[in-house]
Amino acid sequence: MYTLEEVKKLYVLLKKLVGNDLKSRYSGSVFGIVWAFIQPLVTILVFWYVFQIGFRNPPVDNIEFILWFIAADIPWIYFNDAVLSSTNVLYEYSYLVKKMKFRVWMLPIIKVFSSLYIHIFFMIFIVGMYFLYGYSFQISWIGILYYSFALTILVTGIAFIVSSLAVFLKDASQIVGIILQIGFWLTPIFWADHSMNPSVLRVLKLNPLYYIIHGYRDSLIYGISFWEESIKLSIYFWVVTGLVSWVGIKVYKKLKVHFADLL
Repeated sequence: MYTLEEVKKLYVLLKKLVGNDLKSRYSGSVFGIVWAFIQPLVTILVFWYVFQIGFRNPPVDNIEFILWFIAADIPWIYFNDAVLSSTNVLYEYSYLVKKMKFRVWMLPIIKVFSSLYIHIFFMIFIVGMYFLYGYSFQISWIGILYYSFALTILVTGIAFIVSSLAVFLKDASQIVGIILQIGFWLTPIFWADHSMNPSVLRVLKLNPLYYIIHGYRDSLIYGISFWEESIKLSIYFWVVTGLVSWVGIKVYKKLKVHFADLL
């Protein structure tokens, strides 16, 4: 157990490392950390132009396609970035892993928090887009804070798993990238429940990100607060998240003794 003073020191250290990580990602580029925001914004702009202007996609459930889309795409961007960046974090910070006194368990968390920092900006961006399209604030919008927290817990557990295994599996980043590509289409970003075969939908609901994506949309679009969601779906998500977190901690503890030797 840590004392209050030790917790404060860990917080200061973590905050400093997250800031340094964000800067180092884009060190040497002209715009620096601004690229972290430009790239997702350009992607959203392309989807908006192609599907809403070009293909003239009709509104989904009486809401503009772009608003329906970004409510799901923004949390996915956070998840995707956090998982990918944390995969090789132990290689990236190998000089810290080899320091006996450094708390190596902080490294996957640094990557998650770096991605969370960017995600906070895009949560504000989402709200701004809804205001721009003439929508008024609803109390249910606060629910995206809850779902962001839930997603952070889930992705942290995954980060411990992939970062630990990557030390032993050189192709981990490529494998994780392929899994994420498949996961994009297994997550309700481009499709709605009513467009799916019911039997297929039951399987897709096993994806814990289903709960997160639907939560964002329910909060922003349908005015459904997170405490009004299906109890069964909520329990399932937290059980899976708890299991992933437990596995992540166990895998890390089991393999950490080999990190310094293999890096």
